[in-house]
Amino acid sequence: MAGWVHKIAVAAVVAFGFGGAVHAADWTSTVTRLIAAQHSYPRSAQIRGDQGTAKVRISVDAGGKITGVELVKPTGSQILDREAVRIPQKIGTVPPPPGGPTQLVIPIAWKLT
Repeated sequence: MAGWVHKIAVAAVVAFGFGGAVHAADWTSTVTRLIAAQHSYPRSAQIRGDQGTAKVRISVDAGGKITGVELVKPTGSQILDREAVRIPQKIGTVPPPPGGPTQLVIPIAWKLT
């Protein structure tokens, strides 16, 4: 359906692993931007009217490699849940986190308007 408008939102919360709050905030902001740049609204989910917010836990090693992605809060849509896990996997690496290996919990939202 042409003309649909959707809103996407991505925010990140550092779960643990950092010593310096300023560096952690900058790093988290960078990772959030990388996720947002890959965020898309699957066409099949738009057609079905699927919306929601998923939360994924992302594990990152000291070198910045994303070593794990876990869906911790589903949207209720299998399509959106798969997309939420796929996005960080597609990125693969991020800048090395300050303070070594860490995990983030990132909410990723899809909303039709």
